[in-house]
Amino acid sequence: MVNIAVMGYGTVGSGVVEVISRNSSVINQRAGDEINIKYVLDLRDFPGDPVQEKIVHDVDVIINDPEIRIVVEVMGGIEPAYTFVRRCLEAGKSVVTSNKALVAKHGAELLSIARDRELNFLFEASVGGGIPIIRVLNSCLTADKIEEITGILNGTTNYMLSKMFYEGADYEEVLKEAQANGYAEQNPEADVEGYDACRKIAILSSLISGHQVDFEDIYTEGITQITKEDMLYAKELGMTIKLLASSKRQGQYLHAIVAPALLDKDHPLYSVNDVFNAVFVNGNMLGDAMFYGSGAGKLPTASAVVADVVDEAKHLHRNIMTMWKNEKLDLLPIENTRRKFFFRAEGDPENRREETEALFGPVRFVKAAGLDNEFGVVTETMSEGEYRKKAEAFQGILHMIRIEEQGRED
Repeated sequence: MVNIAVMGYGTVGSGVVEVISRNSSVINQRAGDEINIKYVLDLRDFPGDPVQEKIVHDVDVIINDPEIRIVVEVMGGIEPAYTFVRRCLEAGKSVVTSNKALVAKHGAELLSIARDRELNFLFEASVGGGIPIIRVLNSCLTADKIEEITGILNGTTNYMLSKMFYEGADYEEVLKEAQANGYAEQNPEADVEGYDACRKIAILSSLISGHQVDFEDIYTEGITQITKEDMLYAKELGMTIKLLASSKRQGQYLHAIVAPALLDKDHPLYSVNDVFNAVFVNGNMLGDAMFYGSGAGKLPTASAVVADVVDEAKHLHRNIMTMWKNEKLDLLPIENTRRKFFFRAEGDPENRREETEALFGPVRFVKAAGLDNEFGVVTETMSEGEYRKKAEAFQGILHMIRIEEQGRED
């Protein structure tokens, strides 16, 4: 028997208990042993819930019990999760977490502690929820140099942008609907400002580079400025708008960004709609691959957590997780990255054609039905720094969205 403890009995924690209870026979078969939840740590009591007999309120009960071999951390946030996880590892217990904030900030340190003690610190559910991507990078693609990871890593914003695109709704309208459906929190900042996706791409960037990538260093832009008008232009261009989290090699550097992007119909992420997530990976040997599924939700996330528990139960005395070093990786400055840009500008395109082409060079002009006294422009490929300088010299730009083309940037 492998005794485990679950720290946190919220949405994901209760899901972990449910998954282990409902699928116990297949889980035990795959683990090669019986997985038994001995403790559930929470500040609250749950009278009438069968879990109550396992509830403890003091983490020391878990840390000091030599029978506990694996601890599941699903509390969220940095503290006290970081302190609890570190103490569990130092006490000789492997740890599974779904906590993206914890992994993004302290992943290198916790992986190092686990390796030094022949333990494991696994975190599949911290990035793709129910989509297996960490395990793929850690085991399936170890022969590849990963050139690009680009993903739709936040179901809330993908749901909102899908509604705006297909139903012509505005941002405030779809935000209220997402909140009413339980897809968005009452304070949706982490989702709509891109912070959630930023922490996830920081973790993936650290894994593929082998160095610490700080999420604070990643340029991050959310969806709060996306409008119905932007969507009309996207349709006119035969494109859609998605919030992308991307990490790409550009020469000897790694470039990471979270921002809305225009995708054409040939892009593999174009058709990922509603609350679904997807991750596109390009390896120098593999070529292209894509992983698609439910990126969030109680049971999909809990399923990924329990899969990590099974992995740890099978490797109680052997470290299996790829490390990344504490040394910080300096990302390629966003000013040096290259792509095409779309922007909306005030005025009549015929009256401003000469001025636009003189500043931006050969461009494509776009008019969207029903939008008067404004026009859209698609630029040629240029650096972000070049675009910004030109944009500063061009009066009346209403909004800019980057264009994501499949394949490597120039």
